Formats: sequence, C-alpha cells, structure tokens
Amino acid sequence: MTILQMPRIPKPDVCQPTGSAELAMLDVYMPMMKSSAIISAGRLGLFEALAAGPLSVLQLAEKIQSSPKGTAALADFLIALGYLEKQGGCLANTASTQRWFTSAGQVDYTPGLLWTHEAWPMMGGLAEAVRSGHPEKTLWDAMVEQSHLGELFSSYMAAFASDLGPDLLKHVPVSSEHHRLLDLGGSHGLHAIRFCQRYPQLSAVIVDLPSALTETGTTIEKARLSDRIRLSPGDLQAQDWGSGHDLVFYLSVAHNHTAEENCHIIGRIGETLSHGGLLVIHEYLAETPLDALDAAFRLTLLVETGTQTYRYEDYCQWLHAAGFASIVRIDLDPREKGSLILVQR
Repeated sequence: MTILQMPRIPKPDVCQPTGSAELAMLDVYMPMMKSSAIISAGRLGLFEALAAGPLSVLQLAEKIQSSPKGTAALADFLIALGYLEKQGGCLANTASTQRWFTSAGQVDYTPGLLWTHEAWPMMGGLAEAVRSGHPEKTLWDAMVEQSHLGELFSSYMAAFASDLGPDLLKHVPVSSEHHRLLDLGGSHGLHAIRFCQRYPQLSAVIVDLPSALTETGTTIEKARLSDRIRLSPGDLQAQDWGSGHDLVFYLSVAHNHTAEENCHIIGRIGETLSHGGLLVIHEYLAETPLDALDAAFRLTLLVETGTQTYRYEDYCQWLHAAGFASIVRIDLDPREKGSLILVQR
C-alpha cells in the first residue's frame, strides 16, 4: 500500500521526533483522515465496486448508493493517497488496491477495514489502559456482549489466514505418520481445512471460544470436511484437548496470553504431543529495539487484551521447560508476516 509522505523541513539546531511534520498537528490529522477514508471505502464497498473495471463518478456513486458529491470528495483523497487512479476520465483501483481490498485480488482484506471501524472506539481507551496497565474491558468480553464482533474478527483473521496459508504449507513438514491435528485458537478453521485438503491422512480438532466459531462449521461443511474436522468450543486454557496429537498449531495466539499462561499452555502441548510430533507456533517476535509496527502492535494489545508480544528467547525458555529440544525459527517474507517456530517432539 502507498504510504503518504508528509513534507518535512527541519529547523536548524532543533531535534525533531522521527516522522514528525513541520506543522505538528498534521501528524495527527492526516493519519486520521487517511484511515477514515480507507475504512469508509471498505464500508461503502467502493473498492469492490471498481473491481470489475473503471467507473465514472456518477456510475460509482449509483453503485455504492452514495451521493455524487460525497463520492467525488472521497475518491479525490483516495487518488491522492494512491488507492485509486484516473483512467480515461473514470475512477479505477490501483494494482495494490485491487490485490488487497477486492474479491478479484490475491487476498481481500476488506474484513480488516470493517474490523478496524469497530475497533476504533476501543482505542479511545488507550490513555486509561496506559494508566492502569490493562484494558477496562478485554476484547473477548466485548465479543460476548456484542456477538457480531466475534464473527467480524474471525472474518478478519480468515483474510490473514489466506495470506499466511501458503507460507505454512511451504515451511511445515507434515509426514505420513502425522494423523491428528490440534488447532488451538483456530477460529475460522482455514488452517485446519488447508492442511486436511493437502494431507488426506489428517483429521483435526479446532479449539476456540464459541464467539470465534460461529461461522466455522459452515466453512468446514462447504469444504466437505465435516467428517474429518470437528469443533471444540471453549477456553483453550480450560479445555480437555485429549492426547496423542501428531501436529499442534498455536498460530497467532500466544500474544493474547500472559507469559505465565503461555508457559502453561506450551507445557500442556508437550504432554499431548505424540513422540515424533510437531508443534507449529506463528508469532510476531519482539525484537530489540522495537520498530514502529512492533511497538504499535504492543500498544494495541495493551488496550485490547492487556497482553504483549514476546521475544524468541521467551519461547525457547517455555519450550525447554516443557521438554522440547529441537527448535527452528523461520522469519517469513515480508517480515511483517511474522515468524514460525517449529518444534519437534
């Protein structure tokens, strides 16, 4: 995606924060407007409306059921941001927008835009979370009170899973001896589905909160895998997972738990994993120093769950305590996709 570059004119002998604009409030105003415009385009279905080809402002306004005046104003800003472009007097998606925010692209992250719209009010509690060190209400509590949040969050995670899926298939070495897959926090079910489709000897159990599994059964039925994948709704910390699993997924879940909880969960995985079994962890590892994206994610976790990201050394410590010895780290490309930790039993 195109990143808006703000003009910077440094003053002599004045130390400015990295990324600051000459007019300080532009650092607040412009990111707010950029996010608002992109999210609004997703909510209106504007990018999807242009997926089949360019449209005039009037045609686009009619298609998304919006005013021509408002559509033109939003389109002008999206053009300035690099999300839309003009083609023969009509509006069109740029290649990047078509790729990431339409059903015609590689991955449709529109659910991420819709989720961000819902998450925006939560970030209003950031100052309070900083004061207390934890959120007033966790994301999981909010999902219980507002049932649509769980479905929307799962859709967002499903979009990410579609993007991550090829990396997992490439790097996770499933053998003919692996038959039972345990997917902890598997939510949308796409990882279990993808691996069961690739490896016909596999069956799977997906453990996650009921609010995260509302559409998963339907997705499994559509994939015609209901006889091989079953759901186990509940808190993965309290659930009885059974034993004798050959493959365990702990994908993008550890950052939602405390260090003590992760140590306990990994210990339990060690107990349930069969000899020769494989544990696959996907995470965003905390590096020193943190870059802007890592630091932003940690702030998000503070206000949503009260947890954080962890260092690779932390995972190694928990894994060694659970009796694991063979540990391999794989940093994905691009780096923003996170890292895999493969652990053989």
